[in-house]
Amino acid sequence: MARDERRVAIVGGGLAGCLLATLLGRRGIEVTLYERRPDPRIAGPERGRSINLAVSARGLAALDAVGLRDQALKRALPMHGRMVHPLGAGQNFQPYSADGERAINSISRAELNQALLDAAEATPGVTVRFTQRVTGVDVAAGLLLLEGPEGAVTERADVVLAGDGAYSAVRRSLASGGGLDDRQDFLEHGYKELTIPPRDGDFALDPDALHIWPRGTAMMIALPNLDRSFTCTLFWPKTDFEALGTAAKVRAHFERHYPDAARLMPALADDFAHNPVGSLVTVRCWPWVRYGEGAVAALLGDAAHAIVPFFGQGANCAFEDCVEIDRLLGKTGGDWSRALSLYQERRKPNTDAIAEMALDNFVEMRDRVSSPVYRLTRAAQHALERRSAGRYVSRYELVSFTTVPYAQIPRRIRRQNQVVAAGLLGGAVLAGLAARRLSRLARRRGGR
Repeated sequence: MARDERRVAIVGGGLAGCLLATLLGRRGIEVTLYERRPDPRIAGPERGRSINLAVSARGLAALDAVGLRDQALKRALPMHGRMVHPLGAGQNFQPYSADGERAINSISRAELNQALLDAAEATPGVTVRFTQRVTGVDVAAGLLLLEGPEGAVTERADVVLAGDGAYSAVRRSLASGGGLDDRQDFLEHGYKELTIPPRDGDFALDPDALHIWPRGTAMMIALPNLDRSFTCTLFWPKTDFEALGTAAKVRAHFERHYPDAARLMPALADDFAHNPVGSLVTVRCWPWVRYGEGAVAALLGDAAHAIVPFFGQGANCAFEDCVEIDRLLGKTGGDWSRALSLYQERRKPNTDAIAEMALDNFVEMRDRVSSPVYRLTRAAQHALERRSAGRYVSRYELVSFTTVPYAQIPRRIRRQNQVVAAGLLGGAVLAGLAARRLSRLARRRGGR
């Protein structure tokens, strides 16, 4: 395969950057991948910044494209539903799929990132450079602006693909030149990670579930790890974190609001004191692509469309970006300008859709899942799914267990609900007509 002579830079050695580098390298494109951190395979992950990944159909399809699906699943724990821990009541299990067979997969972000880094480095034409902080891009001159151990430097780049996260330096650089609408919407909530260690050498909770402690305006979740621990994540208003200033207050709060979990967290006070509070942001920006005489730059993943983590789709969605860029390069014969233009046009409606669904799922997880009405509704949906042979599929299953474009899902759900409503109305009308007919027959017989 002839190699593309253009200088392609990928900014950010996270999940999406590594996947995209591997895909492009396999296409015969020379790629340099820049990562601001030291090699995480040596330095290790940042404390309290993991938020275990819930990899589902979209992410698995992308990993399959680079031969990592089976490897990832071997290091994953399937979760077939939610285990809800209401305050003052017994826990209850809520399956994700109508047949109870489908699962999302709890995967260590750090482990998956390491596997993707290994794949990128093993791909001919891919060069990975660590401790290289990209501070901006000059698309007019075709220059990448860097700060590394040798100080501030510039390097040539014909194509810059920025996967440098929600607080992207490349996006900020492009916005400073005007012509880019960049909006960041923060929740009042932050997040903090805690740990439930193994208990007597085994899982302290059911490992086949994503555990949720819904508390109305706040919640805690827990995902299982291969070492039989659970990574817990608190999602609280930031003022609540600030209010618990001592170990005694932390312990008292958890014993009151999360009593079953508190008993399983011997390092609770230490984790709470030392793990940072992260922010939850939705990024909405446009356009994602900037053209100049010397270069073209494009945003992807969280740099283009960061979403809150409540549908478990952040990584899955970013992986879809990478697959789409690769696919469109093939379709356009390697025309970067045309491919990236199509990429942003096709992906933007989908990322907007999952951003809204993720925000709605936050309300569902922290509040609705503990409602008996919600549980009855979900049971009815699953019963309908089992009887309809694919004609009715819940929103959760469409998002997590298919690769149906996100933007199509709200429309499909509305159509399904309209059909169901029409069927119920039709059934009620027919029942009413039948009842009147039976009443008339009864009166006639009574008059004989």
